Amino acid sequence: MDLVLLAVAAVWGGATGLLIPRAAYRFAVEPEEPWRTACPAGHAFTGPLGGWWGRARCAPCVSRVQTSVRYGDEAEDPVPYGEGAHGDKPPAPHGDETDAPAPLPYAYAPGTLAPLVTVLACLALAAATGSRPELAAWLLLAPPAVLLATVDRRVHRLPDPLTLPLAAAAVLLLGGAALLPGHAGSWTSGLLGGLVLGGFYLLLFLINPNGMGFGDVKLALALGVALGWYGWEVLFLGGFAGFLFGAAYGLGLVLLRRAGRKTGIPFGPFMIAGALTGVLLGALAA
Repeated sequence: MDLVLLAVAAVWGGATGLLIPRAAYRFAVEPEEPWRTACPAGHAFTGPLGGWWGRARCAPCVSRVQTSVRYGDEAEDPVPYGEGAHGDKPPAPHGDETDAPAPLPYAYAPGTLAPLVTVLACLALAAATGSRPELAAWLLLAPPAVLLATVDRRVHRLPDPLTLPLAAAAVLLLGGAALLPGHAGSWTSGLLGGLVLGGFYLLLFLINPNGMGFGDVKLALALGVALGWYGWEVLFLGGFAGFLFGAAYGLGLVLLRRAGRKTGIPFGPFMIAGALTGVLLGALAA
């Protein structure tokens, strides 16, 4: 195994994974609410891509935290974005500045998994795929997939600005990989896989709209393209794995009495985990 390739994948996963929390915070809103434009302290997000690309804390809050540490000032306990500290005092409304350092977003609070998951996913993809051209596509698609899973886990929502570009990116990136020598998949079967998996989820949505969100249908397009790249067996395996993971999670909640049979769960993370499983196995077998 090429250690340089693994190192590059790990660095890429770490660098992009650390950028996920801000985007996750901004996207994690209810369907009728606009995307967040300011941190809890009221500072408008600025920087590349309209403030979507950047560290978890905004620049003014980073400066305040550094000042607090330098001079020993006491700061408020970090709390999840959108929640009060220990469930009592809520953060300031957007547009109202406070003197306290901005709390870390939920996805970046102690114990967060998003950056770590991104690193592990990129490492696994690099180890399974090796130096084949499609690895570039997998590494570019992994961070937005983790971002989608993070947002869906928080608010049970898969935003269109993420799902639809992800599907288009999967088509274009794998199309480019198919033009290079040494690839181990089929762009045609990838396109058909996206249509098949997307159509299957659309059917489930039409049968039971309350049990399957339309965001899942759009996400299935991108996942179907990725799974279909390695063939129909991988498409079936990855699609089935998503349902298996989701069912196991739901059953676990029921057994622990933390949910009932009709309790809704975010299905996007399990779809993505199933697709990752399929792609890894397909890459290893290719």
